[in-house]
Amino acid sequence: MIFRQLYDLTSSTYTYLLGCEESKAAVIIDAAFREFDRDAALIRELGLDLKYVLDTHVHADHVTSAWLMKSAFGAKIVLSASYDAEGVDVHVSDGDTLTFGNESLEALATPGHTVGCMTYLAADQRMAFTGDCLMIRGAGRTDFQSGDVNLMWDSIHTKLFSLPDDCIIYPGHDYHGRTTSTIAEERAFNPRIGGNARKEDFVGYMRNLGLPHPKLLDEAVPANLRSGRPDPDAKVTVGWGPVVRTFAGVPEIDPEWVAGNLDQLFLLDVRTDEEFTGQSGRIAGSHLLPLDELRHRLNEVPRDKPVITICQTGRRSALATQIMIAEGYERVANLPGGIVDWARMSLPLTD
Repeated sequence: MIFRQLYDLTSSTYTYLLGCEESKAAVIIDAAFREFDRDAALIRELGLDLKYVLDTHVHADHVTSAWLMKSAFGAKIVLSASYDAEGVDVHVSDGDTLTFGNESLEALATPGHTVGCMTYLAADQRMAFTGDCLMIRGAGRTDFQSGDVNLMWDSIHTKLFSLPDDCIIYPGHDYHGRTTSTIAEERAFNPRIGGNARKEDFVGYMRNLGLPHPKLLDEAVPANLRSGRPDPDAKVTVGWGPVVRTFAGVPEIDPEWVAGNLDQLFLLDVRTDEEFTGQSGRIAGSHLLPLDELRHRLNEVPRDKPVITICQTGRRSALATQIMIAEGYERVANLPGGIVDWARMSLPLTD
């Protein structure tokens, strides 16, 4: 199985991307709106065919990117049937199965944190994506959004703790840098519900956590009940060009669009003098500023036009783009493949 565990630092949210090695069919679990560019870049770079975007529950601490994923890849939005949410394509209930290529996930109803929490269990029962139900040495809070501590006890103690000992749990969050645990570990060592804990111990523990409500509660829950679709009354910022961010975090621009808009752009070639005047050629109107000198000569690069960084293959210019972003340039993108791919596409060059 193709598997990636991703992390959103702001909300301490884990996102999981799973794919079939043979067919490249894939699913993504608990994808965050603010990390859409990163996640979409990884899906594209791995050549995956995203079939489903799953949320373990309606989140209160971040907005889902389900709607964005559906818009970009045609994926079906999956959420528990317990919620009255807009835009959901597949309303899952306990025991339902989602198949993607040769892989599948079983939906297990594990309410408690919210009424509709789902755990997604791999077919071989070796991986469980537990959302905000069972966490690493913890459990999701039950003091708001229809939480129920007694349901949480049943979900964990009866359903999840009955899974195989070596089943790896992948939680929706962790706030201490931990990435995974196992059912056996949590059954033995979880301080809230493991070991010889009784139900009254768990209830007393959970009712006295004294945690503040999530800062984004009022924003996140309504947005997630729309599957992350932006509010129609919200302002939409139109981008300056067809920019796509890579998984490495580099904004890249479509070369053919660049060729058609040369007079509106500042073309920054960061090759050496010898390359710039050599046999490979250069794009008409481009300005030479070698990468070695860029940091000291940024004042020569205007901010009133979008900047396209260029080199031989797009590697050095990718670094140039990141340098400029760090210096506050907002409209800057790398030319992927550089002069080599530009020539291969038969786009115009000058000597």
